[in-house]
Amino acid sequence: MSQALLTASNITRRFGGLTAINNVSLTLTQGTVHAVIGTNGAGKSTLVSVLSGEIPPNEGRIMMGNNDITQWPQPRRAQAGMGRSYQRTTIFPSLTVHENCRIAAQANHQHFWRWFQPASHCKESNSAADRALALAGLENEATRTAGLLSHGAKRQLEIAMSLATHPRVLLLDEPLAGMGPEETERMLDLLATLKAEHAILLIEHDMEAVFRIADIITVMVNGTVIAHGDPDAIRNDPQVQIAYLGDDE
Repeated sequence: MSQALLTASNITRRFGGLTAINNVSLTLTQGTVHAVIGTNGAGKSTLVSVLSGEIPPNEGRIMMGNNDITQWPQPRRAQAGMGRSYQRTTIFPSLTVHENCRIAAQANHQHFWRWFQPASHCKESNSAADRALALAGLENEATRTAGLLSHGAKRQLEIAMSLATHPRVLLLDEPLAGMGPEETERMLDLLATLKAEHAILLIEHDMEAVFRIADIITVMVNGTVIAHGDPDAIRNDPQVQIAYLGDDE
């Protein structure tokens, strides 16, 4: 049976009089890609921000394993095994691909007592960066300037930077945005490889890709979950067809 790595229970987040997410619950398990879909304004990115610790929930609880992380700040969640990517690529374009991953890895390998030693000489960080680039399929791009990568490769690098921190939970916010067919295929192959050792939450608008890669799909409308299940169940759900996928009648 798959291991539950993150459980969110009855999460609600309000901004003034607007309820962005309302009583949302989900469980992320190792070996599973859990997609959250919905139109713009459905609350998907707000949900990711709450799960990652960027913003607190007004109500509800978030667990990582046996730890209640509801009040934990984002850095503490990252150190506990949570990685996140954003809608907009967040890399250091003037540095090499390897340097981007090494800097990310340093968050988990801080040695303040080695203040006299250049951070670039840290064995643990360099090893973590090498491993992350291999997992992401970017080992041959290690010495290349990150800003010169293709759009798809930059998105791969962002995931590699998350992997360099040794996460068990990956929160990916629209990793396929702006990609062409070949880049999309590479990213889907990467996600299929990563899910064996991770629990993956995927926010994505590319429905063809979602139904190919997702094991579980949660559908949100106006901050509320209207459906939850495997791809076949979601595809055939009348509420989803009317609210999101389009009613053929």
